Amino acid sequence: MWSRHCSNWGALLAASLLGAGCSTSHVASTAATPPPAEVVPSAPPAPAPATATATGMPAAAGAAAPVAAAAPVAPPPPARALADFARAVQLAKAGKDDEAELEFQQIATGYPTYAGALVNLGILYRKHGELAKSDQSLHAAVQRAANDAEAWSELGVTLRQEGKFHEAADAYNQAISVNANFAPAYRNLAIVLDLYLGDTAGALVAMEHYKDLAADDKAVTGWIADLKQRAGKNTAAPGAAAPAAADKAGE
Repeated sequence: MWSRHCSNWGALLAASLLGAGCSTSHVASTAATPPPAEVVPSAPPAPAPATATATGMPAAAGAAAPVAAAAPVAPPPPARALADFARAVQLAKAGKDDEAELEFQQIATGYPTYAGALVNLGILYRKHGELAKSDQSLHAAVQRAANDAEAWSELGVTLRQEGKFHEAADAYNQAISVNANFAPAYRNLAIVLDLYLGDTAGALVAMEHYKDLAADDKAVTGWIADLKQRAGKNTAAPGAAAPAAADKAGE
């Protein structure tokens, strides 16, 4: 039985900011997946060897070509779908994850044009260590709604936990290309680049973008200073190995 608590929606039930030991959760609260009203990144942009993201920032080293975010915008969900979704969210918030899972599955089947239920399922699965199921659900979500930055960011979190670091960076870059102001994507991308892909310069660019969008997060100031110091050393001594960055807590 699932027993962990969930809390927020839009396309999510528990959004986790990646990084070794960094994650945050929130339950989504709507069944539709409308296009973002503004550009909002959920992970920092990765430096790319050949391709660039829609934000003009380089893509993560070794990352695959970005996926086109051209999915049609789904119409508003019917009242029944909204009511069912609201019930599923309340079940998740109450810690009744088995019941919430069933509700989200029924919504995903009954209303195939809405990706929110799939994103929430992906988050629930990830919370309970079912990464393969989380991966499958979140991939299905971005196939249905390629213009959903939160869905891409959540997919990135799961991919990172699966050890698919380049793919995770790709997903975060997709989130940024959909919504360039989705701050969590920049932070998550910076973490992947710094801690898992060894790209100090790319991580610095991503984290500085994150700081610009989340000025109230004072915790990143020290990290940025450390990245700048290491980036400078790497420039001065290309052969020198950069020290491992400490794990950072999520938002």
